[in-house]
Amino acid sequence: MTTKQYSFKILVIGDPGTGKTSIIRRFVHDVFTANYKATIGVDFAMKKMTLDDDTQVYLQIWDISGQDRYGVMTRVYYKDANAAIVVMDATNDQTKEGAYRWKADLDQKLILTDGSHIPCILVVNKCDLENNITDEELNDIKLTYSFTDVMRASAKEDFGIQEAFTAVAKRILACERSGQYEITSSKRPGNILLYDNDKQETKKRISCNCIPSFHNPF
Repeated sequence: MTTKQYSFKILVIGDPGTGKTSIIRRFVHDVFTANYKATIGVDFAMKKMTLDDDTQVYLQIWDISGQDRYGVMTRVYYKDANAAIVVMDATNDQTKEGAYRWKADLDQKLILTDGSHIPCILVVNKCDLENNITDEELNDIKLTYSFTDVMRASAKEDFGIQEAFTAVAKRILACERSGQYEITSSKRPGNILLYDNDKQETKKRISCNCIPSFHNPF
């Protein structure tokens, strides 16, 4: 049996302090540290997953600084993304409003060629701490803001993290198999459009060499 291999680009976005870096480190390295330096610009991580008997995926995970919302550079970071995880803090209502704004920013700047938005899951982090978020509220958020799914999680206690990334990867694969779009792989380009409302300004900022070239694992 031939194993199919894919490379997915997944954005992790959300307000500062929501635990984006903690989530990524838990998923990629299975470690948790209470204190991290704030991400400046963008950080990167890689993780290989096996989705089923004949499918392997390499996840390129982009940790976007929470300070970059609405900035021109998010347009650069979003380019060719296959999916996104928006992170909010279960104990901080302000990050819930921030999550909505991040989702709106993503939907405004990135669209698939069939007119739909990329798969996007809302991860409610720090659910190991006391909070007043109900399942009914989470369902309302999912429907109102068109999230692919909404999931409770805790990077500290290690629950919901693996499930979130697996769900995102499977959703991308399902979109490809149903013909909604072609995902980025080693032999064909992604079928994703980036809105260019700020095209000229983006050109001025892209010279900072913030975006490295990934080594293709295939």
